[in-house]
Amino acid sequence: METLRYLLLERLYEWSKIPYRLLFKKEAAWGISLKELLEYSPETLGYHLGCFLLTHHFTSEPQLEDHDVFHVLTTTSITVPDEIAMQWLLFGNGKRSLYLFIALTVGSTLFIDHFKSFIKAFKRGKKANRFYNLNYLELLTEPLADLQHTLKIKLS
Repeated sequence: METLRYLLLERLYEWSKIPYRLLFKKEAAWGISLKELLEYSPETLGYHLGCFLLTHHFTSEPQLEDHDVFHVLTTTSITVPDEIAMQWLLFGNGKRSLYLFIALTVGSTLFIDHFKSFIKAFKRGKKANRFYNLNYLELLTEPLADLQHTLKIKLS
């Protein structure tokens, strides 16, 4: 049963990301390769994003690059409950979208046993300066630690 809820949520994400991108994402894809990210200075957001992608054997999803940046900025892991917690963090930070509400509802229902961590993430997002809507393509050259400090993102 435990594995079933993980698989269910992962499949829902896989099925929904293309319609989400087509219906809701208007920004152009960044068009930056992993190799290019790893050529940034080691203290920068861009370099840390490249390390995150490399560590997890990910490729950046066109038009969904901000999602990986959120992981880097907030030091949120990629487990399914932590992915849901990150959505709660973004909700606390002020993000509002149909997709977010669906993710919160489905994710929180399937992982109700993690609800305390979701509330903690929500509060963490409320305490931070608004960051969910920044243009991170323009911030890739900025030092990660400076961004986290300026945005008041408390590291977990």
